[in-house]
Amino acid sequence: MYAFVGKLLVVLLLVRSCWSDCYMHNPRGSNNRLNEKSANRRNANRVFDSQNNNRGGYNVGDPDKAANTGDRTQYNMKYFQSGVSGGSELEVEWTNQHGCGGNEDNDPHKLNCNMVLQFMCQDHDSSHTPTSNKAFPLEYLRNGANTQTQDFTPRNNNNKKESQNQAYNRRRNNVKQDRVIHESWMNYDRCYHRERNRGLFTADQNLRNGRYGYSSAIYTRQNPQGNRRGYECPEERDYYPYWHPTEWTDLAVLTDNITHCETHFKPNSQNTVLKYQCYEDFDNTNDLRHYSRWNNQAQCVANNGQWLYNRTVLEVLSSGSSQACSGRNDSKNVFWGRVFEADPPVCYVAAPELECRAADWSRVNHLGNGRDGQPLKYIWRLPYFPSGNTKRCVLRIRYNISTDDYDPMNTTSEHNRNIGQGRRSPVQQNPNINIGSKTNQALRLAINTAQFGRTFQDRSHVVQLVPRAALQKSDAQTISIKNLNVRGKRGNIVQTFPSVEYDFVPTRMEIDESDYVHIQWTGSNTHNNGNPAGDGQAGDAGEGTGGTDRHNMVEISSADVNYPLPYENANMFKDASIYWASFGKDKTAGLTSQDLAVAMASAGLFECYENCNKEAKTASTPLNNLLNNAPASFEGAVLKFQGNSMRNIIYHYICSRNNNFTNRSQKGKIVVGMASIMNKVIGINGGMVRIMNSNSSVMIPPGAFSSPLDIQLEEWPQTDCQQLLENMGSSIFGQGETVSNCLVVNPQDNLAQSGMAMEITMDLSKNDAASNIRVYQTTTSSASAWTEVTVVNAEQNMVTFESQGGGLFVAKEDPDLVLIGSVVAACIVVVIILIGTVVYFKRFPGKISRIRHNVGHSYTYVKRSLQSKV
Repeated sequence: MYAFVGKLLVVLLLVRSCWSDCYMHNPRGSNNRLNEKSANRRNANRVFDSQNNNRGGYNVGDPDKAANTGDRTQYNMKYFQSGVSGGSELEVEWTNQHGCGGNEDNDPHKLNCNMVLQFMCQDHDSSHTPTSNKAFPLEYLRNGANTQTQDFTPRNNNNKKESQNQAYNRRRNNVKQDRVIHESWMNYDRCYHRERNRGLFTADQNLRNGRYGYSSAIYTRQNPQGNRRGYECPEERDYYPYWHPTEWTDLAVLTDNITHCETHFKPNSQNTVLKYQCYEDFDNTNDLRHYSRWNNQAQCVANNGQWLYNRTVLEVLSSGSSQACSGRNDSKNVFWGRVFEADPPVCYVAAPELECRAADWSRVNHLGNGRDGQPLKYIWRLPYFPSGNTKRCVLRIRYNISTDDYDPMNTTSEHNRNIGQGRRSPVQQNPNINIGSKTNQALRLAINTAQFGRTFQDRSHVVQLVPRAALQKSDAQTISIKNLNVRGKRGNIVQTFPSVEYDFVPTRMEIDESDYVHIQWTGSNTHNNGNPAGDGQAGDAGEGTGGTDRHNMVEISSADVNYPLPYENANMFKDASIYWASFGKDKTAGLTSQDLAVAMASAGLFECYENCNKEAKTASTPLNNLLNNAPASFEGAVLKFQGNSMRNIIYHYICSRNNNFTNRSQKGKIVVGMASIMNKVIGINGGMVRIMNSNSSVMIPPGAFSSPLDIQLEEWPQTDCQQLLENMGSSIFGQGETVSNCLVVNPQDNLAQSGMAMEITMDLSKNDAASNIRVYQTTTSSASAWTEVTVVNAEQNMVTFESQGGGLFVAKEDPDLVLIGSVVAACIVVVIILIGTVVYFKRFPGKISRIRHNVGHSYTYVKRSLQSKV
């Protein structure tokens, strides 16, 4: 077990574990900030080791116009959990400085990388109100009221057999009510005592021994001095998958090498594999002690310990009976069993399987968007908790990078520097390299072996996951909810960096008629971005009161205008039905579209136009035109937008305060329909328009357009495309099976100049049909007239063809080609048989005489037999 951990699993994060930063923008990443008015965070060791720049991160949200004074007066973003069958999607966005994505085969990058996403949750206690003095439980997830790090007192050296009461007193005296908690105190105490994994590659770093005479898990290659950040265990932070139980639940791994998904990440995820650690008894009792020195089963058992597992679960439902547990019909992931091996069995909800996929591409030395100009993101389907309890949760993202300067899969402690054995590490601290000059002139390389590879991290502030019962609707468990939020903080692009300016998340939301949208945002009243500003610029350029984040949502006619539409001319909120709202609860007649528009425009200061307690019509205090008297956060509403079976409907909106042309843009759009759409202006130099998460694209060569054109690319699923055509009185042309979605290129007329053509690529839904593909083109205005276009290339899962103009395109598998292919194949088989026969008889000429004799004899016998019968 020890060798396996040290020399196989551990290496996995080193492969993916060079200086770089990682910042989460939605949900708002803290980067160890709380509510500082300075550009720099106050305490980089507050709760976790980010290894990021001091300027990054966002303050915790405020519910109103005043700065919060602690957890009870902070705003937690509130997302509805997934239901029994209906999902709830949250777009997680981040930037990473040193790039990721690509692959070695056809898109190599400059480094190895992966992104690891995890979360932790616990029950929310609604009794902790702003006026409550009730104490928090010691391990209650919280953001804290100040930026100090929680205390930690180690066990006394002379007290080798600590009692249970002595350990509890250390914990009680260390954990402070007004400071942040993510990992528990016991998590760090366990890490402090447990011996580090000595099978790890530490290069030439000198890892210290601790106060107990051995080197524990608080010492790693990246943390050789054993510095503490909150109650995070440094060894667990630096390596994934970890070999002992952790308090986190795995969510996703996004990697540059997807072969590792099935060989390493999924098989070793704590969500599906039991993780073990050593437990010994407290002094003079049979109660298990939470910590032990021993990190492997053999040494644990040899020292009278117990090697026990901890199961990672989503939640524990009850300790009732196995019959009651198995009889539940609200989740297929409910099981009866032990969560901790030494405890009685309980009814628990299993953790979801780790999702593992290829990482999106991003460029090196650039804290920005990906290859398509879109933010780096992961769509998190929020968990469903059958208990029906509101959960307090924290989301964690780690960014791991390394190089190929040593073999990451086969480099272990056996390659560490050892002067006594004359062994050098494959990488060394700031080495001088002789380049072969006659004067033996050396060049010095900038290599810090504590950062070669390296792990970066960011975490969200505490958020709440709210059960669907709060929606108070009979179909609440089945509807699909997508979250629409706001990212960024006050300041211009230089002042906010490496955070970002304001924008909606997502800036472009694609939904269909069955989806519901939860619009919600949060902001801080202390984003002053003052001194100390570190290596950046202080200041909080923007509109309204300094240091304050404010947002609203008003409709505009199109993305390239900056004046909102008056309510009389707007359609966005008129076309929306209100499924649930956080406001206007006292309005007996129900909320109208006008009430909704007023609430969204005023950021919730007004809850209706008229006939409610906070109405706009008769308000004694008007709304400040820069939203200065509006709340910083708004829980918003869940809406359903009207669609159209014939076309997509697009709603554009803006934040009236923050949208400042030439300085910053805070605009968004909601596309209602089944088609995925992408727009791009292409000029005389050509370019590409590509659908996100798809191979479908249009490539325009240089010189094809004589002037800039706005090219729009739509991709419709097969069933919806067929319905679209039927609504237009047409159907897909020709015989054979349709093997692609429908691709629509607008404008739908001749676009390219004479002699030029656009190259269009679309996905195939039938992988084995590539050799039998024909592509047909029509227009949505005259869908009865179809023409065949020239196929340039057909591969296993995509087809590329040429066209001078736009239109609607679809690929079909030609049945005649299939038949011809079958006949040709049969003919080839016959020809092979004939050739083989000729060759055989030429080699053995006597065989043909024997066959002729036998055939003649058989013919004579059959002839006589027939004659006798007649």
